[in-house]
Amino acid sequence: MKIIQRATAFGVGAALALALTGCGGTDDEGAKATVPEGWSELTTKGVDVAYPPAFKPQSDAERSDYNAAAATLTEGDRRVGIITVQLNFTTAHSAEQAAIAAEAGVQLGSKVQPTKKVEIAGTDDARRIDFEFVSVGDKGQPVRGAKIHGTIVTGLDSKDKTFAIRVDAQQGKISDDELAKIVASIEVH
Repeated sequence: MKIIQRATAFGVGAALALALTGCGGTDDEGAKATVPEGWSELTTKGVDVAYPPAFKPQSDAERSDYNAAAATLTEGDRRVGIITVQLNFTTAHSAEQAAIAAEAGVQLGSKVQPTKKVEIAGTDDARRIDFEFVSVGDKGQPVRGAKIHGTIVTGLDSKDKTFAIRVDAQQGKISDDELAKIVASIEVH
């Protein structure tokens, strides 16, 4: 009887330790993303992401056909920041392949940093691409010559379809802390 109790106690303790450390699973489906207080979320069938209070969600009519959801930050008549969600944007069988496809959509002439693995709630394999480019000053965009920082987080959802969360913002319009919170808020379904 004592052997069974000890074995049971050990089994429960080991299971609890694995759950608390995140070991023993193949992905992060049990993990939850963090949505900062006062922020709202872009919710789609494949992935959700939070956005700061100064951003405003785009309606279906305002949003590009390629985006499942989007929110923008504007100053006057110029968009100085945007967060977009794209679903099933390419055929890929891994986060690495999705990252290659996502990087192809980065503006020509951008300074692209090496792709990094990133931990995202709901998936065990996601990639982050950071890049910078200079605005050409098109109507409604940041003024010509403004530096833009971009970040794309991409991977596969639970149905093995690609997703890409892209954040573009004129330098100084989103803090590093806000960008980190946006990335930490991503949750894949």
